Amino acid sequence: MIDLAAYGSLFLAALLAATLIPAQSESVLTGLILAGGQPVWALVAVASLGNILGSVINWLIGRGVERFRTRRWFPASEAHLSRAQQSYRRFGYWSLLLAWVPIIGDPLTLVAGIMREPLWRFVLLVSIGKIGRYVLLAAGVGALS
Repeated sequence: MIDLAAYGSLFLAALLAATLIPAQSESVLTGLILAGGQPVWALVAVASLGNILGSVINWLIGRGVERFRTRRWFPASEAHLSRAQQSYRRFGYWSLLLAWVPIIGDPLTLVAGIMREPLWRFVLLVSIGKIGRYVLLAAGVGALS
């Protein structure tokens, strides 16, 4: 039986966790795996889709943020934005494999949008990292239960 509330809450937690909003998806996924009501592969797929979509939202924000960077209310200074762009240029698109890493991953996806990273490559690299993280988490939880 499909539990839409479980899948919906996991999707939302994963989506929010990938945006600049502080949220946690690993604990939701772990709890649902331990509860055992849904297939693990489906939970990993839902968490991955939500998390990847959240990163795409950051990428879209990055694509549009350039026009606001000179406004007084803009949350990042010109120096911060310039430093972030220089770091992205130095490490390149391969750094998107680390989009799952707490603290650095969300801003990294935003900067990728600012840098006009092609969406297809962005989604591919971000997906590899995020799906891999959830698969390893699920395997670790499975090993404990």
